[in-house]
Amino acid sequence: MILRPLLALLLIAFGSAGILPLGAKPAAAQTQAADVPLADAALEMRARKLMKDVRCVVCQAQSIDESDAGIASDMRRLIRQEIAAGKSDEDIRQYLVARYGDFVLFKPPFKAATALLWAGPFLLLGFGAIVIVLFFRRRSAVPDRGLSAEEMRRVNAALDAAPPLPGTAQTATRPDHGSGA
Repeated sequence: MILRPLLALLLIAFGSAGILPLGAKPAAAQTQAADVPLADAALEMRARKLMKDVRCVVCQAQSIDESDAGIASDMRRLIRQEIAAGKSDEDIRQYLVARYGDFVLFKPPFKAATALLWAGPFLLLGFGAIVIVLFFRRRSAVPDRGLSAEEMRRVNAALDAAPPLPGTAQTATRPDHGSGA
């Protein structure tokens, strides 16, 4: 019974030290085949252009041309195989959209399901412009009426009651707004 935990501990220790898997490759290296470009340069250029338009479903911010993910490598290989088989770019795009959805394209088509995606920025911009116009209209609608005669009398009374600042005359600090006081 005591040998089992000891054996497990030895396996973990040797495995983490790299002693046990001497000839083993990492899992990613075992599953990914190397990208082999097409022999025809024109076809390879067409494949690379198409790869730049297709989003990596793992990375999401990179095209499959830039991504190192395993699925991106598989998608690159698929595109090259389809081009070599004589399929058009549109046929390949349709296949990828059928398999992964419109999200796989950096420029999704305009249709009912993607209408908000295309119109969203313009709708937000229009909504922001309306809010700004309404905000400034309301600000300009408030009249600037100034102080009433009673308010001006109270301000002058408060200023007369306040002690003068050192080095200044009291009459110099009192505003005169033509109230006659």
